[in-house]
Formats: sequence, structure tokens, C-alpha cells
Amino acid sequence: MIATARTLVRLRWALTWAALRKSVWQTVGYIMAMMLGLVAIASTAVVALAVGLLPPSAQLRPGEPPINIFGPSGVVNIAVVFLGASLTLMVGVVQLMLLGEGSTMNPQKFALYGIPDRELQFGLLASGLSGVPAITGLICFMVWAFAYRAMGPAAVVAALIAAPLTVITMMSLSKLLLALSTTLITSKRGKGVFYIVVILLFITACQIPNILVSNGGVSDFDPESLKPVMQVMAWTPLAAAFQIPFDAASGSPLVLLGRVAVLVATWVVCFAGCTWCLRHERLTTGAATRTVTAKGIGAFGWMPDSVSGAVSARLVTYLRRDPRQAMLFAMPVFFAVIFGLQSRGESMMVWQALIWSGWMLSIAESNGLSYDGRGFTMQVIAGVRGIDDRRGRARVYVLIATVYLTVLAIAIAVFTGDWSDPEHRLIGVLFWAIGLAEAFCGLGMAEVTSCVLMYPVPSMDKPFSSPQGRAVAQGFFPFAYLFGSLLLLLPTGIVAIVLVAIGEISFSYWVLIPVALANGVVMLVLGTWIGGKLLDARMLSIVSTLDSFASLQH
Repeated sequence: MIATARTLVRLRWALTWAALRKSVWQTVGYIMAMMLGLVAIASTAVVALAVGLLPPSAQLRPGEPPINIFGPSGVVNIAVVFLGASLTLMVGVVQLMLLGEGSTMNPQKFALYGIPDRELQFGLLASGLSGVPAITGLICFMVWAFAYRAMGPAAVVAALIAAPLTVITMMSLSKLLLALSTTLITSKRGKGVFYIVVILLFITACQIPNILVSNGGVSDFDPESLKPVMQVMAWTPLAAAFQIPFDAASGSPLVLLGRVAVLVATWVVCFAGCTWCLRHERLTTGAATRTVTAKGIGAFGWMPDSVSGAVSARLVTYLRRDPRQAMLFAMPVFFAVIFGLQSRGESMMVWQALIWSGWMLSIAESNGLSYDGRGFTMQVIAGVRGIDDRRGRARVYVLIATVYLTVLAIAIAVFTGDWSDPEHRLIGVLFWAIGLAEAFCGLGMAEVTSCVLMYPVPSMDKPFSSPQGRAVAQGFFPFAYLFGSLLLLLPTGIVAIVLVAIGEISFSYWVLIPVALANGVVMLVLGTWIGGKLLDARMLSIVSTLDSFASLQH
């Protein structure tokens, strides 16, 4: 087993160096990853130095008893346990979001070599622990040990020992979650729903601090109220390793050994679960799959009987089956919910969700041809004009944006009660108009950028995997699109500034609403026309680019 693990670790790094020698962008991405790792280590060292200088206790308000900082169940203990549990959970969720399919050490690639399941799983775990993220995490946790120097040398030594235990636990839990999601969720529709739920939960978890701050959670912080929850969480695999230094400082060796036992039991369960998933997937490979018979011609039956109508029908069919883009259509509702939780009774906070929703609604269309992939080649063979393609695609997104934002605006008006107030109702209409205008401007921008600023996307079967190569383009081009779509709304902003400058607030709503809608429609028409011209000029180059993107998905 050890020899197999050593071989797989060597194979992992051999494949990594081969990829770096082959691709300049892979090298750039790897260097950037290492720089981010160094920044994380340096930031951890700075925070550890600052925490180590804190006094044993502190008095927050005059007349109140001092708060325990470093003692058992003190502020540092509570914060470390909660943040550690959140970090462990976040590592697993991020693995689910990325599916781990971008890894060169996919278990399916070793199916033909006859490696026993346990040896293969142990080797894959070892190769994962030898990667840059795991090494960076190990160094960060070891550096963090010096934050406990005020608690004595026992705490520092225990934290240094707990660092590798923490990394192994995080890696084991994330691999188990990944294996279970891959094995138990087999249908494309189920995977699509699962990925959407996971990403929404991830974004919600990231928004929890903002929600607490907006609702006065920081000012009302009471460490005593969190002690029972912390004590329970410290016995779970998510936070047991982070409690070990505090057990060592308090002189509780039996309790410390109990935490270690929890971690070891977690490793055993995760290893057994991953091995079972590996065996189950191997034995069920090639099993019969359900055949689905399509009825009718779907969207082709109710779209206009024209070339652009056929493009619209094809796009609608793709959107219904593509989990990569489905998440973006859940974002407007998510924005409204998050702003509603942060509003504290201010309805304007909720109404702005319409603007952000319109801004984000067409971000997938800004790279729409890459999502089409080689399916776009059929259009080229059929001789579809660029303007017909752009009109067909714009028709679908205009319909989605108009209906979606209108329904969402009505729901916000009912939720906030602004439907009964004429002035607030008018403000809501203004936000709806600006949101719709931004959606149209973004769509016009998308019809241009999707022809020139293309970057690889995951395959439809692995919607949240990481396509290899062109990392700079994947990060920069979406931001260029978002910034450009905001600039297209500049005429409306200029009119608003002029109205405020001349003091004409009384009828500004009646001016801004039609101006915003006209601004959006003009930019949409202009972007569709320019996009059609660009598509005609670059059609063969785009087909070649899409072929190269398809090779990156395997």
C-alpha cells in the first residue's frame, strides 16, 4: 500500500511538471497559485502575531466584568472553534462546487490498471495531501500555532501537532463528500439541482457575517451564550483538531486523546466510505441507463418560423438542459432574499436587487458561444447569418429578463408592502426600469463579447469542474463584460445627475423611467447589430477556438 501511494504521488508531480512544460498559461496559473499560497501564509503569520499579543482578559465596557481572552472557553477559543469548523466545511463545499474533476488524479483514470480499491484510495489521498493547497494549509496551521504562545509551550506544541491532523481531516471529509455526490447522484437533472443548491448554500454562508452585522449581531455579541454550542462543536470532526491546543493548555490529556480519537475515527469512516464508492462505481460501470423518449419538437413548435426563431428554439433547449447556466437564473431570487435579510425595514435595500439581478442575468451569454461548444458548428455549416444568430439569442434573453424582473418586482412590492404606497410604488417602478435597462445593456454587450472575448467553460456533464488552461482569460473576461455593461448605462446616469443638479426631483421618476428603458433598448439593438457583424467576420476563427476549448474539457 505504501509503495502504491508513493508511486501515485510521484505520478501526480510528473503529470504536473509535464503540464507546466507544455502550457505557458498552466505555468502562469501555477505561479499565481503559489503566490496566493505565500500571501495566505504571510497573512496567517501577521494575524497570529497580533493574536499572541492580546492580554489574558479585557474589559469591553466600564463597569462590566472583564472578558476571558485566552482561557478555556474564552473569546479566542470560541472564535477558533467556530472559524475552524466553518473553514473545514468550506473546503468540502468548494470541492463539491469544483467536483474535483479538474484533477489529473481522477479515480476513473486508473480503472484499467487493476489496483486494489484500498491501495488506490490510499494513494489518491496521499497525492491530494502532497498538493500545493494541502501544503499551504499545513504551513498556515503550523504558523498559526504561535498565536497560542501566551497560553504556554504546551499549547504551541499541541497546535503544531494538530496542524497535520487538521489537513488530513479536511482532505478526508472533502473526498468523502465528493465521492458520495459522484456515486449517489447519477442523473444529469439531479446533478444540476444538486450543484445549484450547493453553490447557493456556499454564497449564503459567505453572506452570514454581513447579515449579522446588518442586524446588530456584533454589538450584541455575548461569548457566554456561545459556549454550549462551542463545546458541542469541539467534539465534531469539523472542529476537534482546533480544540486540541486549548485542551493541552488546560492540562486535560484524556480529553485531548478523546479529540484525537474523534479525528482518527473520522479518517477511518471517510476512507471506508470512499473505498465503497470507488468499488460501487467500478462495479456499476456500464450498467443499463434509462432511455428517455422526447415528445414533439419542443421549443421549435412555438418559436417564430424563421432562421432566428430556430436559433432561439435551440438556445431554449440548451438552457433547459444545461446546469452550468441554470444557477445564474436562480441568482435574482437569491439577491432579493439576501437584501431582504439585510434591509432592516428599508424597502429601498430590497428594490436594488432588481438592478444587481439585471446586471448579472446575461453573464453566461457574454460567453454564450463557448457554452454552445461544437454545436455552433452546425450553424456555420448551415450558413446562418451572424445577425440572425444574434437576434435569435437576444430574443430568448429579452423574454427571460422581462418576465423574470417583472415577476420579481411584483413579489418585492408585496413583500415590502410598497404596493399600497403611491410614492414607494413609483420608486419600485423606477428600480424595475433601471434593472431591465441594465439587463438589456448587458445583453447588448454580451452579444459582442461572446464573439471576441471567449474563454473555456466546463463540459455539460461536469458543470463545475475546472477546464485546464487560459486561467487569466477565465478570470479577466467576465469582469471586462460586467464593467462594460455598466458603462452602457451611462446616459441614464448622466440624466439622473442633471435632474439632481437642477433640483427637479418632483418629476425625475417620470423622466428617468422612459430614459432608462430607451437607453437599454438602444444599447441592445446596437450590440446585436455589432455582434452580428463580428460573428460574420470571425465565424471560422470561432469554430477553431471552440474545437480547442473542447479538447480542454477532457
